[in-house]
Amino acid sequence: MPPTAPVLGIRALKTAPTLCQRSRNPPSEPPHSLNRLYFSPGNANLALWSRPCRTRHLGWQDIVQVERRFRGFGCEDNVMKTLFLQAPSFDGYDGGAGARYQMKREVRSFWYPTWLAQPAALVEGSKLIDAPPHRLSFQDIAAEFKDRDLVVMHTSTPSFKSDVKTAEMIKEINPNIKIGFIGAKVAVEPEKSLIAGRAVDFVARNEFDFTIKEVADGHDWNDIKGISYRNREGVIVHNEDRSVLENMDALPWVTPVYKRDLKIENYFGGYLKHPYISFYTGRGCKSRCTFCLWPQTVGGHRYRVRSVENVVAEMKWAKEAFPQVKEFFFDDDTLTDNLPRVEALARELGKLGVTWSCNAKANVPRKTLEVMKDNGLRLLLVGYESGNQQILINIKKGMRVDFARRFTKDCHELGIVIHGTFILGLPGETRETIQQTLDFAKEINPHTIQISLAAPYPGTFLYKQAKENGWLFNEEVDLLTQEGTQIAPLNYPHLSHTEIFDSVEDFYKKFYFRPSKIASIVAEMIKSPEMMKRRLREGVEFFHFLRSRHDAA
Repeated sequence: MPPTAPVLGIRALKTAPTLCQRSRNPPSEPPHSLNRLYFSPGNANLALWSRPCRTRHLGWQDIVQVERRFRGFGCEDNVMKTLFLQAPSFDGYDGGAGARYQMKREVRSFWYPTWLAQPAALVEGSKLIDAPPHRLSFQDIAAEFKDRDLVVMHTSTPSFKSDVKTAEMIKEINPNIKIGFIGAKVAVEPEKSLIAGRAVDFVARNEFDFTIKEVADGHDWNDIKGISYRNREGVIVHNEDRSVLENMDALPWVTPVYKRDLKIENYFGGYLKHPYISFYTGRGCKSRCTFCLWPQTVGGHRYRVRSVENVVAEMKWAKEAFPQVKEFFFDDDTLTDNLPRVEALARELGKLGVTWSCNAKANVPRKTLEVMKDNGLRLLLVGYESGNQQILINIKKGMRVDFARRFTKDCHELGIVIHGTFILGLPGETRETIQQTLDFAKEINPHTIQISLAAPYPGTFLYKQAKENGWLFNEEVDLLTQEGTQIAPLNYPHLSHTEIFDSVEDFYKKFYFRPSKIASIVAEMIKSPEMMKRRLREGVEFFHFLRSRHDAA
């Protein structure tokens, strides 16, 4: 066997004409995808591109047989050796391919990199590295790039400049490697992203799972829908959009990728049991919230779901594969958007005896809440956003404050824990509405809260509003401080960005430093030594967070 064959893992080549791209005249220059086999029937030999992009010919006398394995998109040997990467960043930075608000949080918290794991599950032989939760530096992973053909990186508006630097360092190690970016940032600003990132070869727009699979499978980039790339002449090309995926069951499960590549104990959620696992059962959200990133950039406003049978099958597998997991979280934007489905799913989950939680809108009927609670639901993550009705109207929340009160009362009575999220600095915010939201939060009394600053991400209606009205105090700021904590990027004539920023700390202190709330936290700690240890750690982290905000200010 000639030395070139093992380079591509070829065990058999006799049936190559049925597997590989036929060509009487193999190209005179390398295609975008390396390692493509070309069969030349006229002279009965094979021409193939192999690293480092040179043509080699194998005579039939050297060829024994070929393994007949189709991948659906092309020859097995076209598949590029692919690494999916969430790059190293700020210490404690939760900006991975699953975080809606990319930032260093109040307490140590990391979401699973689901948007990277999904295409990784489609590309056989790939590897996923999620650097921040595993505390990996670039030096720790540098050796991974030496023999890779393709690196797919998730990026975001806050992390983009840092991610471009990482891409440049990767190219220094392996100049022949191809680097692609995914994420909302590049979905809405593909040309701007490619111009700013010369080391980036392509970006995958919108829903990118099968786009990345086709790149990894060696398709010609001219034929791949949904990518923008720089051609050989340096011209940026935007291919036509890829249609959204309708059959969500066509996506492979992400939990086997978690099992293969991630240490799940490194993932924390301040309001979730530890260790936990999160994944999606569907994409898209019917709500039209002006600030919300994923539905406006990648997922869309139509809730497309996996079948209940498919979700339950993955849950059964994950329950066996991860016996240490104490809670499963469904990260759909709003799992309760489809009430009959969530009730059917809950009943099946109840048969498995698992503890689970999900995102919900504050309008779920009590009947549905009862079904969910009776079948293992522990917690709902609820985006209240504001206690002022006009602000909810301004952001197109589609929610009434009185409905939210009734919903929360039902949850309390049924024993459903609530983690409530609020946003300060939304259009219409004043000193009075901030106080109104604080009063509302104390009244409905979620078990835990998260206070975010309104973040106008490119691609959202809020960003368009901010640009048109001159609300951005500095358009060059990337939404975060150098330490990874949020800034207040919106500045109104009647309410400065500094006042909005300072109101976060005031809100937290006035909510948590109440006798009744302190008593409930202490009672929780007394009941469980594990919870005591966790809350003490989180308390230290919280005060460090507040100090870092003072330093940033």
